[in-house]
Amino acid sequence: MSHNVYIKRTKINAPVETVFSWHERQGAISRLTPPWAPLKMIAREGDGVQKGVKVAFRLKIFKIPMIWEAEHIDYQKNKLFKDRQTRGPFSKWVHTHRFIPDGKENSIMEDHVEFKLPFGFLSRPFYGFAKKEFERMFGYRHRVLKYDLEHHMIKIKKKRILVSGASGTIGSALVPFLRTCGHEVIQLVRKDKNLSKNELFWDPYNGILDLEKAGPIDAVINLNGVDISRGWWTQKQKKKIMDSRIIPTRLLVEKMAGLDQKPGVFISSSAIGFYGEGGDAILTESTDKGKYFISRVCSQWEDAAVDAQKADIRTIRLRIGVVLTPAGGALARMELPFKTGCGVKLSNGRQYMSWISMDDLVSGILYILNTRKIKGPVNLVTPHPVTNKVFSETLAMVFSKKVFFTMPKFLALALWGKMGKETLLTSARVSPEMLLKNGFKFQHGTLLEALKDLLGR
Repeated sequence: MSHNVYIKRTKINAPVETVFSWHERQGAISRLTPPWAPLKMIAREGDGVQKGVKVAFRLKIFKIPMIWEAEHIDYQKNKLFKDRQTRGPFSKWVHTHRFIPDGKENSIMEDHVEFKLPFGFLSRPFYGFAKKEFERMFGYRHRVLKYDLEHHMIKIKKKRILVSGASGTIGSALVPFLRTCGHEVIQLVRKDKNLSKNELFWDPYNGILDLEKAGPIDAVINLNGVDISRGWWTQKQKKKIMDSRIIPTRLLVEKMAGLDQKPGVFISSSAIGFYGEGGDAILTESTDKGKYFISRVCSQWEDAAVDAQKADIRTIRLRIGVVLTPAGGALARMELPFKTGCGVKLSNGRQYMSWISMDDLVSGILYILNTRKIKGPVNLVTPHPVTNKVFSETLAMVFSKKVFFTMPKFLALALWGKMGKETLLTSARVSPEMLLKNGFKFQHGTLLEALKDLLGR
């Protein structure tokens, strides 16, 4: 094989027509972009993957920002589509996506990339590195594609889903996932000009939301809330944390309840902070709320959502754990210190961390959407919580490092105060009892497996 050709093939238990149509859906590019990749689509001309479609990405290579533009130059329905770089970091980039039948019910997905690095012969030592990066990226893409097609595309009934907080870390992963599963997603946005056909303006702090404009809605997913894990919890910040969750939720519930044709389901986010300090006890959906500030926030947040149930809308309160993705949140902040061998254990490290991978989180939300028996509080965490010591050692292991440092409790409290106490030093050993009881299957069985996958290791 030529040093400037990369090929990746994967067998998928789905017909060629299904695999090809998946790639034509809005959201496919975002769904296939690895969470660690410094790549974001910023412009698109045309729909699907047909000839003439143009896309532009913002990316960073060695921390240097640049624009990568590509144009689709060939399209053969259910056989292939091809794109080439028109501007970007490569001297040549031609990517052919081939779809090969393997019997009536199976297919082979092939990515064939012809590329040349810049600077001619001076680049030859870097071709090996480039191919390793391609293997990381396309390995992730093929795993996601195969899993989604084999587990989420069976007997899909298309829904129109309204999402608030779609630009956040969770929303940015959930929206393209739902779209590639065949659903139509309308995003609530704060801008009131230049709206796309899939956007609806709202201003929750001034009570502005016209749900009638959206047309019939099957489901509403509420992901609002400012980040609780940054900065000191001053009285002003506490009010902001509380208001950013309760005010939008109340407005959504009020507007849904006033519709002649109400949504069938309302999924509103909350957090495992509801339970407060749990020590070594196993916490389930029936466990009482804790006594912390964040427990009160979650309790009032959930109370605001419960009124939707009174309007005969199936209502779910998602108690979400530590979401693992290098695209944002805790893992994004921990990645660099642990990669450089500067990771730390917090205090004695015995406090439990209840985590969930982003893939399991979005799959769990889809499962809840389609499972009518599920309602009320739902713990969205893995069945395998670990202590902070185990988490730190496992993350270090992924980067072939060890944990040499401990951050004492007094230092964490000095740096972050009550926020540090309630988010970093609290133990929450949470079990996803509702999901397990209703047959949900998690993709990532262990923390090590999840971290390797999410970090492309």
